Amino acid sequence: MRRGTMEPEDVLPNANEPKGDAQAPDDVFLQKLKEIRLTEVEAALQASQEWAQATLNSIGDAVVTTDLACRITYLNSVAEKLTGWSRTDAMGRPLTEVLILVNGQTQQTAVNPALRAMEENRTVGLAIDSVLIRKDGSPLEIEDSAAPIHDRDGVIRGAVIVFHDACQSPIQSSKLAYQAQHDALTGLPNRILLAERLSRAIGLAKRHQHKVALIYLDLDDFKPINDSLGHSVGDSLLQAVASRLSECVRDTDTVCRQGGDEFVVLLSEIEKPQDAAGIAEKILTALATPYQIDTHELRITTSIGISLYPDHGINAPMLLNNADTAMYHAKENGCNHYQLFRTDMVTQREQRHHIEFQLRQALKDNALFLNFQPRIDIATGLMCSAEALVRWRNPLLGLVQPSAFLPVAEARGLIGPIGHWVLVEVCRQLQAWREEGMAIVPIAVNMSAMELRDKSLPARIAHILSKTGLDAHFLELEMTESSLVYHEDDVSIATLAALSRLGIRIAIDDFGTGTTSLKRLKCVPLDTLNIAPCFVHDMLDSQENAGFIEALIHFGQNLSLRVIAKGVETQAQLDRLAMLGCDGAQGFLLGKPLSAQDFTTLLGSGKPLGPHS
Repeated sequence: MRRGTMEPEDVLPNANEPKGDAQAPDDVFLQKLKEIRLTEVEAALQASQEWAQATLNSIGDAVVTTDLACRITYLNSVAEKLTGWSRTDAMGRPLTEVLILVNGQTQQTAVNPALRAMEENRTVGLAIDSVLIRKDGSPLEIEDSAAPIHDRDGVIRGAVIVFHDACQSPIQSSKLAYQAQHDALTGLPNRILLAERLSRAIGLAKRHQHKVALIYLDLDDFKPINDSLGHSVGDSLLQAVASRLSECVRDTDTVCRQGGDEFVVLLSEIEKPQDAAGIAEKILTALATPYQIDTHELRITTSIGISLYPDHGINAPMLLNNADTAMYHAKENGCNHYQLFRTDMVTQREQRHHIEFQLRQALKDNALFLNFQPRIDIATGLMCSAEALVRWRNPLLGLVQPSAFLPVAEARGLIGPIGHWVLVEVCRQLQAWREEGMAIVPIAVNMSAMELRDKSLPARIAHILSKTGLDAHFLELEMTESSLVYHEDDVSIATLAALSRLGIRIAIDDFGTGTTSLKRLKCVPLDTLNIAPCFVHDMLDSQENAGFIEALIHFGQNLSLRVIAKGVETQAQLDRLAMLGCDGAQGFLLGKPLSAQDFTTLLGSGKPLGPHS
């Protein structure tokens, strides 16, 4: 044996030496050596585990591991932070208790990703829109994946889930930035992005001495379509409008959805106002073409206001406000055309705001009243019906003409309340006259397109008739052809049919001035056809005009409708209408609009008003 060193054979027992119960000194030494080696292995393993744990805690993602039964075996510090669970509390708990996942859209419980990874033996991604419900109940959108854990023999022993806060990812940040600047329905830039681009365009225009145009659009009569056919159809129509608008402009321009049915087009560089006017005309034509939405053929027009930099404003708020002002001016002057901003429009808009405020107050104070204009049976000269006309006497402005306040009421959503008041007052007044022993005649009330598309209208009128006790056939409802421009199955047709079943008379007003097709007209349960005053005024100018009136009269009578000519102002006109066989007439020749008191006197007289008087 060499001194000073120990060879393996020095510590191994000699097979020739006798064995006893007592452990030999060499056995003791061997046992201690084994213990030393075990301690070293445990220390190395502990160091490896500490290193692995430090590594897992240093990364930015949350890490959760489970066993085969999907019980938690590990959470790193990021997982503790995101879930709200400490490692101590989570250990051994079911994964579905610590990592509660739901679908962010449906709020339904999402599939357990660890279980999927083990069952399919592959890495799986978390479902789109996965939301983690933290321990305190707060939601957190997360994203990433889960994978199975294998031992050295390839046997699955559990699963690992790695995830992070989705809001912190570059993709999500980009997505959120896009959503903040774009309209969710149409994908167009929203008012936030418009403001940025408009400010940039103004800066460039100032530097390079060119103009910027802002085109403000509001869709005419969109609300009735949306209310009657449903928001799904309305949304599809807005998307179609957005697409057509985008096709009308250059790539360097911006089409924005301002909100609701309002859009703004930014023309970032033009030379003269006519450039903006040309785009406006192009838009009017494009949007007026019928839309096929599901089974509905829809027609819609738009009103446009235009403002220019630097002519009408030197900053974004001024240009937007002035374009909006011009748009309202266009809408209140007939719709489906454009107006370039003028400074006098500001004064007019202030006046309209003033009228709106006072009109709302008039409704509260019951300050509106009715006049009644008689209609005669041409053959007998006797009054056969009358038209109710709403009037407003303002304490400061005096008698305000309907042409001044009804467009404001239409634009500001007051036409519905005013129309309801007229219906109640007409029915109340008719029944009051009847109870006084008067021989009452049917009274006609004008209805707007918005009112006709109110599904509750038949029920409301039935309630009014029941409350006042008036027979339904004494009430006549008039609508213009423009109120009937939509598809045959829309709510207005169903509403008119329901009203007709109640016994209410239905009339089409100003016939000949609209665009209603005969197919469309056939669907309306009509009783009366009113010829527009413009045709009556021209009927004596030429044989051609007289022939047109005659054709209208025969058309209505062939459909078994009563035909009334409106706007009769001369005896010659009345005589020609009588010769052509027209049923009735209305106009200043036969009687101006009368107060309720004067109309009461007329009802009681029973005298003819026409040529027989």
